[in-house]
Amino acid sequence: MPYQVKIDAFEGPLDLLLHLINGLEIDIYDIPVAQITEQYLMYIKTMNELKLDVASEFLVMAATLLVIKSKMLLPKHEEVPGYEDPDILYEDDPRDELVERLIEYRKFKEAAHDLKSMEVERGLMYTKPPSDLSEYAKESQPEKAELNVSLYDMLAAFQKLMRRKKLQRPMATKIARQEISIDTRMTEIMAELKQVKGRKNFNDLFPYRTKDHIVVTFLAILELIKRKEIDAQQRENFGDIYVEAVKEGAEMIGHH
Repeated sequence: MPYQVKIDAFEGPLDLLLHLINGLEIDIYDIPVAQITEQYLMYIKTMNELKLDVASEFLVMAATLLVIKSKMLLPKHEEVPGYEDPDILYEDDPRDELVERLIEYRKFKEAAHDLKSMEVERGLMYTKPPSDLSEYAKESQPEKAELNVSLYDMLAAFQKLMRRKKLQRPMATKIARQEISIDTRMTEIMAELKQVKGRKNFNDLFPYRTKDHIVVTFLAILELIKRKEIDAQQRENFGDIYVEAVKEGAEMIGHH
């Protein structure tokens, strides 16, 4: 009983022709039709002898090759000097259509091979859904983690404060200026921090917009940090600075 099989060497007539062209090292643009037809018919005969059911498309291609072969055997038109027949100006090569089909098929065959290789390569990779690492992120970066505040951070905060406050210009009326010492301002700052019992924004320690008061307050804060009576903390780079009284320092303020 005849049955169909799929032979890897050729899955269709065009595939078989490419196999023969490559095996015989033939130029696809100049196919020796007689030789290719002979080889092709041998394959068809072999399949019949093995009682394989030859697909109709293979038989159609065999008939096409025989037609091309017969056209190639016909004598070519020879031009007579001084005479041109307008109906026979150009003679098409009977192989042209077949060559175009073979070239187009070869492009798709190569593209399919490349895609198959990419599929195999991709199949060697192992992927998994993204894991929820938020729990570990919280452990490695706690929400309350703070950065050490350097003198440069304090100076940057002071510059930002100066721009934000837009210092008052002297009023036309004469006002007696009240001097304030750094020690006095230090005492006031410690009292404020002790009263709030927690952190206070650096900017909130500057209630007045006069330049003298801002400068004295800033120097008082630096001195308190130097004495380790207050602690300056920053949640993120270039973020707001928060000041908090150190418990030991709050008790020692009366001794300064």
